[in-house]
Amino acid sequence: MPSGLNVDTIGPVDVAVVVFEGNHINGDVAPALWELQKNGTVRILDLSFVRKDDDGSVAVVEGADAEVAEDFGSIAGAQFDLFSDEDLHAVAEELPPASSALVVAWENSWAARLSIAVRASHGDLRLLERIPRAVVVEAVAALDDD
Repeated sequence: MPSGLNVDTIGPVDVAVVVFEGNHINGDVAPALWELQKNGTVRILDLSFVRKDDDGSVAVVEGADAEVAEDFGSIAGAQFDLFSDEDLHAVAEELPPASSALVVAWENSWAARLSIAVRASHGDLRLLERIPRAVVVEAVAALDDD
């Protein structure tokens, strides 16, 4: 097992695929991820980029690769190489031409203590669901209308 990962103490792990049209990633993404990691909200476990050009050709870049290391290298420092080439190429297949995706796995460090307590009490998480932003926006708008 890689140093720094302990199945008894690790918090829940999420994988996110964020697609960017036109292969343009705003310069605020790296600092936002860095801030979340720095304040202990998450721990970045793996980070990669997948790019599909107009002609359908695909490029995969790891977070520590020279192409993105200036912006993402400090975030991706202690990676555990969770994404296989097959995983990243599967993401690429779903991308429209002239787009890219950030593929990131993070430990929800904020939830690690609660997770340990739940397991120690023989608890079992049965449902965890993220509500899509569009649904939240719609619900808030409905509240504002009342």
